Amino acid sequence: MQSRKKKTMKTTSQKNNSGAREQIRNIEQTNTNTEAVAPVAQPERKDNRLPIDSEARKANRTLPTPKVLNLLLTTLPDVYRAAEVVGKWVWVTFQEQPAAEIRQQLAQLGFHWNRDRQAWQHPCGQFRLSSAQDPHEKYSSYRPATIRRSAKAQTPEAVAA
Repeated sequence: MQSRKKKTMKTTSQKNNSGAREQIRNIEQTNTNTEAVAPVAQPERKDNRLPIDSEARKANRTLPTPKVLNLLLTTLPDVYRAAEVVGKWVWVTFQEQPAAEIRQQLAQLGFHWNRDRQAWQHPCGQFRLSSAQDPHEKYSSYRPATIRRSAKAQTPEAVAA
C-alpha cells in the first residue's frame, strides 16, 4: 500500500527560511545555556590566619589540665584570668572577638573554637563527642585565676607536677 501524502519539493526560499529559524533557535539555546552555566564572579577570599605548627598543636591537645593552665599562665596571662575549668576541659570566653594573635596562640596551645558554646575549648587529653547537655550540669567547674596559690605552687615545675 502506498502512502497518500503528496511528496513535494522544497524551494530555495523555504530552505533558507527554515535554516535561519534553526540558526536563531541554536543561538537562543546557546545563550540560555551559557547564562545558566556561567559562574558568578566572587572576590577571592584571602586567608588571614596566622601560621600554626600543627605538630605542636597536636601534642598540646593531649596535655593534662594542670599543664595547659601553666602554659596559658606563662604565654597568655590575661587570657588565663578568663579561663574556666569545666570537668577536665579548659574553656576561655571573651566579651568580644580577641585579636588574631591571641586566637593564633590559643590554637597553637591546642584550643579550638566551639561555635555552639561560644568558647575556646581545650580537651586536655579527654576527647569526647559533643552533647546537647550543658557540661556545667554534669561536671564541676572553677576559675583557676581566683584560686589562691602559695609561692611554691606558682613555679612552673610545681604546677606541671
